[in-house]
Amino acid sequence: MEWVKVLHLLCVLGWMTGIFAAPRAIIFWKREYAASGQFGPTGDLTIRIYRFSLGLGVIAILSGLYLAHLWGWPTWSHAKIAVVAALAAHYGWTGRLVLRARKGIFTESDRWLRIYNEISVLGAIGVLILVVYKPWG
Repeated sequence: MEWVKVLHLLCVLGWMTGIFAAPRAIIFWKREYAASGQFGPTGDLTIRIYRFSLGLGVIAILSGLYLAHLWGWPTWSHAKIAVVAALAAHYGWTGRLVLRARKGIFTESDRWLRIYNEISVLGAIGVLILVVYKPWG
């Protein structure tokens, strides 16, 4: 079971990198597109970050569900799953932003994207609190 925990943590780290980096990268992509009017290297980097971390996110979620199953689905794991589901929805919305950006559509402001980016930090903090303190047994 320890190797599943290691796999889970490694994939969570990679997924979190994408969750935190992709919205910020869209800001730079938006600026690059405004300056050049073309799909440049920042767009390519953003897409690569998103795609790579998407696969890690899937593995992180599946391995986390497997661990919860092994532990008998403690109550705190249900709360963690709910927060992870919210992070996954956030990440899905980020994917929508990336797809729109590929078409040259950047409707969100830099400020909106920065605030949107910080929302995921709150989710990550919530997951950490649940995992470390394991409230509700």
